[in-house]
Amino acid sequence: MDLQQLSQTLERDALGVVFINVLLQQLGLPVPAVPTLLLAGSLAATPGALGKLAAGAILASVLADWGWYHAGKRFGYRVLSGLCKLSINPSSCVSQTEARFLRWGPASLVVAKFVPGFSTVAPPIAGALRMHQPSFLIAAGAGGGLWAGLALGAGWLLRDTVRQVIAALERNTTEALTVVLVLAATWLGWKFWQKYRFRRLSAVPRIGIDELRAALAREPRPLLLDLRGAVMVAQTGPIEGARVAEHSQLEQAVGDWPRNQPIVTLCACPQDAGAILAARRLLDLGYLSVRPLDGGYEAWLASQPQGQR
Repeated sequence: MDLQQLSQTLERDALGVVFINVLLQQLGLPVPAVPTLLLAGSLAATPGALGKLAAGAILASVLADWGWYHAGKRFGYRVLSGLCKLSINPSSCVSQTEARFLRWGPASLVVAKFVPGFSTVAPPIAGALRMHQPSFLIAAGAGGGLWAGLALGAGWLLRDTVRQVIAALERNTTEALTVVLVLAATWLGWKFWQKYRFRRLSAVPRIGIDELRAALAREPRPLLLDLRGAVMVAQTGPIEGARVAEHSQLEQAVGDWPRNQPIVTLCACPQDAGAILAARRLLDLGYLSVRPLDGGYEAWLASQPQGQR
């Protein structure tokens, strides 16, 4: 659908288009809603019509967030881990996003729409952490209203400019498409460069679960750093003998540990991303022996006796 067709569709049923577009984006589909909101705002005939569009966008946003909230409340860390695996950059681990949510509290839901990669993950984290539902709905509504209101309001205030831009794009479709493709290719190139860079960082030597078990059975024992998020620790319990740590407070977690003594990092991230990044950081800080556990928490859990899982 080109811009002219989108404009005509919005003129016929702006509220329906805005509602569906926002709902699909907030559910996690790659369908950007801001351009639609800008265009819909520029086509609104009256402030009352603009208000209806804002109400529709807020309702769609809250419904999607509410669905993710209940998914997180019911399935907990499995939902968060699944969302993390969808990321093109595996270093964007759920535990780091979760730590951000814990620091910001309900306010994180207000700003979530403006933080790439956080909008879809924040609601299931809120559910998994059993955030009070009325507080969640108020914060999600405020965030959706701020995000949609700014986009619709910008379209309304700059309606003449938006229409001029649309007309110019219609006259220069080939050039506009070229610019869009170049921007998309640049963005994808950046993301794949991040993935390549992470793979290079992943060259840190790892430790297998059998070797770790043997090391824990003798002195000096290695320090086992548990980098799982608070949601998973609360749901599955702490690992006996491990020290719970956050990426943002990694130095404090190992501050009393001798730099010549071994450290093992463990997470529940795709490709052990969080454990690898923590190990690399500790090595850069001067610790001589830091290795991530190969397979992370799943490997640790699988090594437990059947009755202790």
